[in-house]
Amino acid sequence: MKYKITQAQKDFYRQNGYIAIEDFLDDKELETWRQVTDDAVRQRLIERNGMTNQNDPDQYYAQVFVQCVRLADTHEGMAKLMLDERLGEAAGELAGVDGIRIWHDQALIKQPYGNPTAWHLDNPYWSFHSRDAISIWVALDRATLANGCLWYLPGTHLTARYDNVGIGQNMADLFRVYPEWRQIEAAPVPVAAGSAVFHNGLIAHGAGANMTPRPRRAMTCAYMPDGCTFNGQRNVLREDYFNALQIGDVLDDPRQVPLIWKRG
Repeated sequence: MKYKITQAQKDFYRQNGYIAIEDFLDDKELETWRQVTDDAVRQRLIERNGMTNQNDPDQYYAQVFVQCVRLADTHEGMAKLMLDERLGEAAGELAGVDGIRIWHDQALIKQPYGNPTAWHLDNPYWSFHSRDAISIWVALDRATLANGCLWYLPGTHLTARYDNVGIGQNMADLFRVYPEWRQIEAAPVPVAAGSAVFHNGLIAHGAGANMTPRPRRAMTCAYMPDGCTFNGQRNVLREDYFNALQIGDVLDDPRQVPLIWKRG
């Protein structure tokens, strides 16, 4: 795993809000990630326990991608992948923070001829606010302009507020909230399988439709800097934990947000 971060990568990430790292996984690691993700998603879709968007597969959002959240909670192999300290180190070094907790993992599989992913921000959905939140997006298949690679509006993490829109049918709804971003040139990020893309939780991003007869698989994980506090939104919090929290409480339950890396 190519997890050691260079100063040049830090500089690019902090200016632009994203960074692609080619060959992040070697061939053996990539095959393991593919097998584990396929198995965990298959298990989740059989269980249909609510942590997937496929309970009503005819809805528009269900056809943007197959989304399965917190797979590490129910799949031992996925837990082993997600709890890898090296992932936390890479995220923490890019974000410039002293500790990294997992917010949630999720598989995102854009099915053949799947819908585009509208422009949106990530962090405003979550139960904490942080300008240093960061996610990793690992390409399990080659991500191209044809099959729905990620696109970013560079630098928008620097001026974003915590206002957001849902991922709906109108690609440009986010510009109703941030009209000042409409003239920014979007940057596509096609990458080879095994590559990783890290992005800030407040950068505007989206993806095109999958215009191929093959799926475009990705395994992702959202990270919370250690020390973040509850903002009142439930998102993926367990019901008992959510009910016990007050706004401003530090989110540090190791079952909900495990600490996977701390600066030595």
